[in-house]
Amino acid sequence: MHVPDLLQPDSLVALAAAHPADGAALDAALRACRLPASGPYRVVVATTVGDQESGQAASALAEALRHSPGEPGATGRLPSGEAVAIVPAEPDTEPRRSLAELWPALHAERPQIPLHAGVSGPVRTPEGLNSALRQARYALTAARAKAPDTARVTAVEDLSTLAALLAGVPEEVRTAFRSRVLGPVARDGSHRMLLETLEVFLAHHGSWSRTAAALQLHVNSVHYRIQRIESLTGRDLSRLEHKLDLQAALLCR
Repeated sequence: MHVPDLLQPDSLVALAAAHPADGAALDAALRACRLPASGPYRVVVATTVGDQESGQAASALAEALRHSPGEPGATGRLPSGEAVAIVPAEPDTEPRRSLAELWPALHAERPQIPLHAGVSGPVRTPEGLNSALRQARYALTAARAKAPDTARVTAVEDLSTLAALLAGVPEEVRTAFRSRVLGPVARDGSHRMLLETLEVFLAHHGSWSRTAAALQLHVNSVHYRIQRIESLTGRDLSRLEHKLDLQAALLCR
């Protein structure tokens, strides 16, 4: 299968985005882009505000890869405007680190425009590129949430805490989850003290005495507030899974 020279990277990126994968077409596109026929590969996705018109993310990503260690990759764009690079995953190189080192300098060329990138984990086959693309997009969302007004690179390997993982969830989903789990405790400003008590209680691993000391309250007052929280949310703070639900909801901001 022949892939036109001008469209080689874009064709490869489009094939990586397709599901299910067209193995023969992927093999041809990889050869046309001078990439190895087998992995491991990583996918990097970059974007910025209004990038469908400017192409800044694609230019920044291509420039970063030119200065990164390891074999060169192929950089293309999706119709959504996202810049996507497919690169061989070298065992002794860390693409997130090299990108993170270069990204601030690239962002400095137009510092008023946020510039973000997400890096997938390695995948072993061309058919795994679709999964890698989804990983990179999730990491990209986390990068935007962490530093919405500046430049940031996030790899899926960075998503090693609950807070980091939740940062990749779309904002509207986080908001809906927070509202559903916390209920009136989050929605009603009159319950601000209850929200603070919940945060401190969870931060002190459910210790009544340490929560009371941190809030400068009597232990009985902490018990009363926690009972109110349980009543309003329908959660039982003696149960680990309910504590985790509430902790996740607090992190969804």
